[in-house]
Amino acid sequence: MKRNLWVVSFLLTLVGFSSCSQKKEIVESTWDMRGVVLTVNDLRTLDWAKLAAENGINTIGTHIRPAEVMEFMASEEGKHFVKTCREHGIHIEHQLHAMGELLPRSLFTEDSTLFRMDEHGHRVPDFNCCVHSEKALSIIEENALAVAKQLQPTNHRYYFWLDDGKPTCKCPECSPLLDSEQALIIENRIIKKLKTIDPEAMLAHLAYENTLEAPKKIKPEPGVFLEFAPIWRTWSKPLTDLSAAPLLENAEYMTHEDNLKYLEDNLKVFPVETAIVLEYWLDVSLFSRWKKPAVKLSWNKEIFESDLATYAKYGLKNVTTFAVYMDSTYFKTYPDKSYLKEYGEGFNRIK
Repeated sequence: MKRNLWVVSFLLTLVGFSSCSQKKEIVESTWDMRGVVLTVNDLRTLDWAKLAAENGINTIGTHIRPAEVMEFMASEEGKHFVKTCREHGIHIEHQLHAMGELLPRSLFTEDSTLFRMDEHGHRVPDFNCCVHSEKALSIIEENALAVAKQLQPTNHRYYFWLDDGKPTCKCPECSPLLDSEQALIIENRIIKKLKTIDPEAMLAHLAYENTLEAPKKIKPEPGVFLEFAPIWRTWSKPLTDLSAAPLLENAEYMTHEDNLKYLEDNLKVFPVETAIVLEYWLDVSLFSRWKKPAVKLSWNKEIFESDLATYAKYGLKNVTTFAVYMDSTYFKTYPDKSYLKEYGEGFNRIK
């Protein structure tokens, strides 16, 4: 297993040193990143590298958790994925819900202070950590480094997210901090470790659900970039419709105006040059409410291009979208792929 992982790391490094013509294309494009984020099941059942190349997509992010992504990348399917991405000049990165593996829950019986305190004053091992535990931060940064050695992105962008929208620590030391500030404390530690193996390393600060509010008390270390994921918006109307909001019963009420204000506030903290938007235009899993069988994608080219123009006005140059559930079964059920072409071409039309 270790030998296979070493081979994958070597192959990924080779992709990072791909031909000058490939790098030139990415640098000179108005949109540096034109991406999709997919689970290992999507990648295992479909030649997404070829599909991306055919539709003007230059970056694929793997998803969901470190262990399953490492297993996939070490497999024959994973090696083929790396090879095909290299041949087509497609960047590979790994967008990971990582905290449960960076700080294993099994450590709770050994030392409960590593973990968050809930609102009732009890230490609980359910989600995230206590960011005022030096021991917890040391474990997290070392485990992040170990994962990074096996999952080296070809664009130097790393993603180690908190538990998905889950509570953070409410201990007396942590409670004065925003959830985004607690996340940033962790990220500031991880980025320093990553730079010991990759001097060009960048690390995502995910602004999403409970971390949408921009940090105020904690400043990002060099290399920490904004990843803005507006999950509480509606895709039936463009972002320019400022009063639009989700109609789902279990969705938090947040207008497009609210979403864009969060983006503006975060861009005052994080550099716009490296910031990325993580959207949901192609996210079949979201439109299926994360249950299979998947429903047909709700796609609107005009709304997509309007949103792209909105993001361009902020000076953003890096955009990707979840495309989860787009596996072989999905395309057998819904064969039309014209929206992928419209997605890729949209980046050429909207400057």
